[in-house]
Amino acid sequence: MPNNATPLISVIVPVYNAEDYLRYCIDSILQQSYTNLEVILVDDGAKDSSPAICCLLYTSPSPRDR
Repeated sequence: MPNNATPLISVIVPVYNAEDYLRYCIDSILQQSYTNLEVILVDDGAKDSSPAICCLLYTSPSPRDR
């Protein structure tokens, strides 16, 4: 990695029955001033709508996606 490159930070979020606060969690991560982030959402077998929230709201490309 060149000296002037910004390191990639991986944020791993386990998701288990988190539909009530999942949006707040992910939006908080994406609003950080540090922009070289990747967010990895791990479905831990949620029984609520958490997996659908992840798929529907956070899989479309955005300017921060690579």
